[in-house]
Amino acid sequence: MHLRTSASLPLPTAPAKSSRHIPWPASSTDPHTDNMKLVLLTCLLAVAAAVPRPDKDATTVVDERSDSGDGNFNYKIETSNNIYEERTGVPGAEGQSNMNGVFRFTLADGTVGEIRFVADEAGYRPESDLLPTPHPLPAHAIEQIRIAEEQRAQGITFDRK
Repeated sequence: MHLRTSASLPLPTAPAKSSRHIPWPASSTDPHTDNMKLVLLTCLLAVAAAVPRPDKDATTVVDERSDSGDGNFNYKIETSNNIYEERTGVPGAEGQSNMNGVFRFTLADGTVGEIRFVADEAGYRPESDLLPTPHPLPAHAIEQIRIAEEQRAQGITFDRK
């Protein structure tokens, strides 16, 4: 019986390197460039860590909850950084909970933003000065709508092909 030793096994050969081969991750042979990358990365991490995060230490100051288990519920939550939410729910016609409520929070300029909402069979309807509104229609579009309504009232119809 003949045993092969590792010395008698053929060694794998590496493929020939192309002159266009770029090692990944790319690194330079210049230690100064590598050091500069390390310093830059360290500075970016330090800046990210130094960004103020006022919400980081927020605590819950109000947490009132009641839920009867039949779709009726009420809760109020407020945090030390002035985030507030109050929500009331009642059973809906299709088995869902219909809700109405409000939430408030402090904006970057220091003012308080508030959004009131209703969520029921008709959908979710938020109300707030913070929400965008559509631009008003131009005068010519309003005139075209008026003309179309007049024509519809006169019984004028147009075929769609």
